[in-house]
Amino acid sequence: MTMQVFDNDQIARRFEELEHLEGEGVVAYPYSFNRTHTTAEARDGFVDDAPEQTVGIAGRIVAIRKMGKASFIHLQDDVSRLQIYLKRDDLENYEHLRLYDIGDIIGVTGFMFRTRTGEVTLHAKFMMLLTKCLTTLPVPKMETDADGNQVLHDQFTDKELRYRQRYIDLAVNPEIRETFRKRARIISTIRRFLDERGYLEVETPVLHSMYGGAAARPFATHLNALNIPLFLRISLELNLKRLMVGGFNGVYELGKNFRNEGMDRTHNPEFTMLELYVAYNDYNWMAELVEQMLAETVKAVNGSLVVTAGDGVEIDFTPPYRRATMHQLISEHTGRDIEGMDLDALRALAREKGIHTDGTMGVARVIDELFSTCVQPNVIQPTFVMDYPEEMVPLAKRHRTKPGLVEAWELIIKGQEMAPAFSELNDPRDQRRRFQEQARLREAGDDEAMLIDEDFLHALEVGMPPCTGMGLGIDRLTMLLTGQDSIRDVIFFPMMRPDERRAHAAAHEEGEQA
Repeated sequence: MTMQVFDNDQIARRFEELEHLEGEGVVAYPYSFNRTHTTAEARDGFVDDAPEQTVGIAGRIVAIRKMGKASFIHLQDDVSRLQIYLKRDDLENYEHLRLYDIGDIIGVTGFMFRTRTGEVTLHAKFMMLLTKCLTTLPVPKMETDADGNQVLHDQFTDKELRYRQRYIDLAVNPEIRETFRKRARIISTIRRFLDERGYLEVETPVLHSMYGGAAARPFATHLNALNIPLFLRISLELNLKRLMVGGFNGVYELGKNFRNEGMDRTHNPEFTMLELYVAYNDYNWMAELVEQMLAETVKAVNGSLVVTAGDGVEIDFTPPYRRATMHQLISEHTGRDIEGMDLDALRALAREKGIHTDGTMGVARVIDELFSTCVQPNVIQPTFVMDYPEEMVPLAKRHRTKPGLVEAWELIIKGQEMAPAFSELNDPRDQRRRFQEQARLREAGDDEAMLIDEDFLHALEVGMPPCTGMGLGIDRLTMLLTGQDSIRDVIFFPMMRPDERRAHAAAHEEGEQA
C-alpha cells in the first residue's frame, strides 16, 4: 500500500489533527448543521439591550487567535465575516480549538453582543467541526503599518493558479464572489426585461449535425449510437429562426456556444450568448430595444448609467447611443473614403496601414480587417456600427436603400464587439445565393465560411415572417460592468492548458501503485 506523500509539514500536520479529532470521538464530516442566520443577518439584526436571541451561523475560519481561557476567531460565509468569542467555561469541546486551523468550516451557536471595542460579536455556546480543511489556504491578512496605512499580506494573486483553482480563489477572495454575483444579476435582469415584454425563453440543441449561424470553426465529435459526426454549436441563430417559422413572435435563449479558435483576453472557446428574435420589426427597432435593455441592466448592477472600466475610463450607457456606418467610421479613422473601392484599392490601403492580406480574402474580409485594426480599438462609448457589406453578414437582409450593403449593426463598446443584430433575411432564394457564395469562399480557403444548410433553407421556404435578431455576449458585458480586463475573470472555470506538473505527479503515483 502506497503511503500518502504530503507537499509540506503544514499539510501533514492537518492530517494528524484530523486523526486526533476523530480519535477523540469527533465526527469530522457531519451531515448537517442548523444555520439560522448568515453572518450579515446576525450582525445587522443585533440591537443593543435587546433580549438575547439564539443565533446559529456556519462558515470558514479565516482568522484565529487562540489563547488560554478565551479565544477569538473570524468566520466567513458567502457574504461577509463575523467575529466569534469562545470561552473555555462555555464550551465542552473548547480544547478541540487547538486542532482547528484557518480554512476549517465550523458551525457555532450562541448569542450576539458588542465587545468593549464596539465590534458586534457572537458569544459561542456550542461549536462543532463541519469540514476539516486538509491543505493550507492563502487567506489575506490586513495589517496597519507605522504610518497608519493598511497593508495586505499573503493574498492569492497568481492569476493562472487562481483560474486553475477557482475554488480557492472564491474561498479566500470575497471580491471575486462579488464579480460572479454581478454576473448573475446581469443575466437575471436581462431575463426579466425580456420576459416582461412577452418573449419566450427557449432551449435548443448544443449538438448539431450541421453547424451554422456564424463564421467560425467548430468542435467536432462523433455520436456512436447513430454513427454520425456531430458538432458543438457555434451559434444559437438557425434553430431560433426555425422557431420563428413555427409561429412564435418572440423567442430568446441564454446559452453556451463553442468555437474552436484562438484564446486571448476576450475569447474563450466556450462562451455565453443571449440571442433574441422578434417578428415584424427591423434592426432599427432592435437598436432601441437594446439601448433600453442595457440601460436597465447597467443601472440594476451598478446603480448608475456611468460605468468605470478597469483602466479608469468612464462608459456612459445613457440612451441614445451613437449610430454611424462602417464606411463612415473607416473614413474617419483612415482619412480615406472607401466607398466604391475595388479589391486592389482596399488591399493597397490595408498595406498602407500595416495590415497583411492574402489571396483568400475578398472585399468584405479586407474591409473587416481595416475596421478591426483602424477603427474598433478607438470606439470607446457605446456605438452602433451600421450597414455592413453583404458578404460579411450572409444571414441579413439587403439594405433597402444602399446597394451592396445589408441591414446589420454591431454594438461596439470600449473597442469590443458586444452585440450584432440584423433585419433578418427571410427570402429563401436570396439566402441560397448567399450560402452558395459562402461555399465559394470556403473552396478558396476560408475555413470559417458557412456551409449550405438545406434544412434551414426549407424552413425559410415554409415562411419566416419579417423579423429582427440580436446576439449579446454575456461574458464581455460582464467584463465591462465589473471592471475586469480578461474574460477568464468572469468565467468560473475558463479553459486552461493542462497542468503538466500535476499530470506528471499523477502518472508517477500510478506507476508506483502498479
